[in-house]
This record gives sequence, C-alpha cells and structure tokens, in this order.
Amino acid sequence: MDRLIAFDRLHNFRDLGGCRASDGRRVRRGLVYRSASLAGMEGPDRERFLALGIRTVIDLRYPWEIAAKGRVPEDLGLTYLNLSIEHRAYDQAAIDPALDPWRYLADRYAEVAEDGVVELRRALETVAESEEPLVFHCASGKDRTGLLAALVLTLLGADEDQVAEDFALTELATERLVADWSAAHQGLAPAWPGYGRAPEEVVRLFLADLAAAHGSVHGYVTGRLGVSPETVAALRSRLLEA
Repeated sequence: MDRLIAFDRLHNFRDLGGCRASDGRRVRRGLVYRSASLAGMEGPDRERFLALGIRTVIDLRYPWEIAAKGRVPEDLGLTYLNLSIEHRAYDQAAIDPALDPWRYLADRYAEVAEDGVVELRRALETVAESEEPLVFHCASGKDRTGLLAALVLTLLGADEDQVAEDFALTELATERLVADWSAAHQGLAPAWPGYGRAPEEVVRLFLADLAAAHGSVHGYVTGRLGVSPETVAALRSRLLEA
C-alpha cells in the first residue's frame, strides 16, 4: 500500500518500486511510476507531481483520446511521448455481461501484445534509458498501463504473484473510475458491471498466454518486440538496487 501516491484528482497513481527480484534485489523506488490520465492536473496535484521529479511521460492512449480528454500540462516542460500501444479499440463499459470478462480482457491484452510491437519496444527502451524519473499511463491506468507494468516487472525478475498483486492494486481505484464514467455519461451506470475492475486473474491469463506463444515474457520481449539484450540489462541495472 505504501507504493500508492494520493492525489486529489489524479487516479491510480503508484510507484513500481518495492517488488523483490528473483536475485533478491528490490526494484528501486522513485524512478518509474504508473497512473491513469494526467490531464486536468492543477493546484495541489500539480505540486505533488512536480515533487516526484518526473521528467518523462509516456502516454499510451490513442491520439483521439488525447484530443478529447487532454494530456499532461505542456507548461511543465516534460519530455512527452505518445505511444499508442492498442490498435483495436473496444468499449469496456459495453462488454457483454454474459461473457467471461477476465478471459475477454486477457484476449484484448494479447491483441495489444501482437499489434503494438513498435510502441511497446519504444516504451521499454525509454524506461531503460531514462536518466530521470518517468511515468507511463493510459486512461484509467488499468489495462494498457497494467500490461506495460507487467512486462517491466517481469523483466526485472519479479515473480507472477508480485506482478499480479501490482495489477490488482487498481481495484482500490475502481469506485472512482466508475464514478468518473458515470459523471461523463449523465449519471448512467456502465452496462458491464465489472467496469473498472482489475482482478489478478486477468494478468495471470495474459502472462500464461504470452509464455505459451513465445516461451516466456523475456522471449516475447527480445523476440517479437526485438528489444536487445543490452536494453534489458540496462533496465535491470537502472531499476534494481545494487
């Protein structure tokens, strides 16, 4: 819980640091953060954000989402990358309640993993090469953000239980995510009752599917994504305690 960072309006913001790698080292704190949208940041939220020393923002949303909802304030002078990793849009609020929702979401993650190879490679390279703290985010900080976080943590040597635990921390933000959706839709409730949920099962299914298709997460990253072993080594060197 101490990885969560409270803001007034920003949702689902947390530090990826603290997980233990397979070699016993821990992921360093204060270097990589994950979040929901950073649009509309003002007042105390702006000051809290600046205090973290973040200098790079990776926005995983579609350009049309950014045009409609806004982005991190430009006057902060941050390095800003829009890497839209999802290529097949779908409406989570309208998921058929009769479907197995966690299998459905894991299948969408698999699509992202296959479609967004250029953007995911660039994102991982940016995390590995950045010399200052950075944050990556999507709209709710749940799916696209959760996928990238799972890749980063697994490459750092975190086991599946820790990756799943990090993913499921989004459940603490579900109520706020649903409230925001309702406020933007005249007080209606999403048709899918699981909107905003992030149970561990989703990311466990995704990781299992990735391993089945590519041998391992590492195999996917260095094979399908084409991330170099040197970049993976740099990621570990930067983000793991000495």
